[in-house]
Amino acid sequence: QVQLVESGGGLVQAGGSLRLSCVASGRSFSSYAMGWFRQAPGREREFVAAINWSGGVTNYADSVKGRFTISRDNAKNTVYLQMNSLKLEDTAVYYCAADTASYRLRNGVVGSWGQGTQVTVSS
Repeated sequence: QVQLVESGGGLVQAGGSLRLSCVASGRSFSSYAMGWFRQAPGREREFVAAINWSGGVTNYADSVKGRFTISRDNAKNTVYLQMNSLKLEDTAVYYCAADTASYRLRNGVVGSWGQGTQVTVSS
């Protein structure tokens, strides 16, 4: 397993941008697919985005496609989520996730979770 620590959440106005970061501990970061999930109050945790081990393949939920970008820097053991054109409905706790393959993350199979970072979008 890998330990994950998110940062970068906060309060932003609708239409604004935020960048989330997730730093992983361990020597095998580059072998993991990484992803982001989110959970809004009263709702189930949902998939947001995933990236494969090399960064060459990305997948997004339809609700964020075209607005969010997932990327990774294997030299820094870090995965990012750039969020643009934020909407009120993007308000949630965002969780970093790791597993052996992107398709597993897309299907909600997660080996390691971060502790979450709050993103609040205001009008």
